[in-house]
Amino acid sequence: MISKEQQPMYRFLLVLTISSVMGLQAWMILFNNFGVEKAGLTGQHVGAIQSIREIPGLLAILAVYIMLVMREHRLSALSIILLGTGTAVTGFFPSYVGLIGATLIMSFGFHYFETTNMSLTLQYFDKNTSPLVFGKLRSYAAASSILAGLLIFVLDFVFDYKGMYLIMGALVALAGLWAFLQDPTHKNLVPQHKKMIFRRRYSLFYFLTFMAGARRQIFMAFSVFLMVKVFNFTVKEITVLFIVNNVVNYFLSPLIGKAIVRFGERRVLSLEYAGLILVFLAYAFTQSKTIIITLYILDHILFNFAIAIRTYFQKVADPKDIAPSMAAGFTINHIAAVVLPVLGGIVWMIDYRIPFIAAAVMSGISLIAVQRIPMVYPQTSETSSS
Repeated sequence: MISKEQQPMYRFLLVLTISSVMGLQAWMILFNNFGVEKAGLTGQHVGAIQSIREIPGLLAILAVYIMLVMREHRLSALSIILLGTGTAVTGFFPSYVGLIGATLIMSFGFHYFETTNMSLTLQYFDKNTSPLVFGKLRSYAAASSILAGLLIFVLDFVFDYKGMYLIMGALVALAGLWAFLQDPTHKNLVPQHKKMIFRRRYSLFYFLTFMAGARRQIFMAFSVFLMVKVFNFTVKEITVLFIVNNVVNYFLSPLIGKAIVRFGERRVLSLEYAGLILVFLAYAFTQSKTIIITLYILDHILFNFAIAIRTYFQKVADPKDIAPSMAAGFTINHIAAVVLPVLGGIVWMIDYRIPFIAAAVMSGISLIAVQRIPMVYPQTSETSSS
C-alpha cells in the first residue's frame, strides 16, 4: 500500500497524528468537568470558549503565508509543540478569561497541524491510497485516544487537574520537538501554489466543508456538556466513554477508508448525513443515559466518514491547489464553527434541545448536497508520486 519512498512521511504523520489526538483528547476529557467544578462555567461560557477555540481554524488560511518562510512539514511539527504547550498550561488558569487564553494556544497548534496533515497526506499518497491512509491514521488516532483516556483515568487517582493537564501536554510537546528535527520529505512532488486559491469548480467541496464544520461544532460544544450538565456524568464516566468509543473506532476506521475506495464518496457521505439526522434528533429528545452513550459513539463513527469530502476534492482538484485549498477549506469549515457555539450557548439557556435540532437540519441539507458528487470521475493525473 505504501511505498518505501512514502514510509518516512507516513511515519512522521503517524507520530504527529497520535500526539495531536492525545493533546486534544486530554483537553476535551477534562475541560467540561474542570470548567464546571473549578472555573464555574455556565452553558453560555462553554459556548463562547468553544467558539473562541475555533478562531485559529478560521485563520488557517494564513498557513499558506507561513509556508513562504517555513517548510510545510516543519510547520506541522511546530504546531504540535504549540498544542502540547497550550494543553500543559490549561490547568494553571481556572477562570473564564484564563481558559480563553490557554485554549487559544492549544487551538492554534491543533488547527494548523490538521491543515498541514490533510495537505501532506493528499500530496504524498495518490487517490487510491489516500482513503486507506486516512483510515489507518484515524484508527491509530482512536488508539491514542484510548491511551490518553487510560492515562487520565490513572492520573486522576494521584493528580489534580493542573497535574493531569501538565503531564499530558508535556508528552505532546516532546513528540512535536522530535518531529521538528526530522525531514520525511522527498522531491518527487508537484510544487504547491504559495497563495490563496478559490475556484468555482470547488464550490461543492467548500459547501460540504462549511456544513461539516457547522454541525460538528454543535456536537463538540454541547454533547459532552449535555452529559455533564443534564445527565451528571463524572470525569471517570466520561473517560470510560472515551475509551469505549475509541476502541470501536480503532477497528472501524480502516474499514471506512476501504468503503470509500469500494463504494465511492457519494454513497459514504449519504450514509453519514442520513445517520446524523437521526442521531441529533435523538440527542434532543432522549431521556436515557444509555441512549446518550450510544449516540455519542455512533456520531464519532459517522464523523470518520467525512474523510470522503477530502478524497472527493483530491479527485477533482488541480494537484498544485492541494496545500492552499486545504488551508482555505479549513478556514471555511470554521466560519460557522466560530459563530454557532456562541449562538448555541445562548439558545441552550432557552432549551438545550434547540442546538441539536439545528444540527439535524444541517445534516439534512448536506444529504441533499452530496447527491451532486459524481459516481464516476473524469480521468485526472495523480496528486503524488507513488
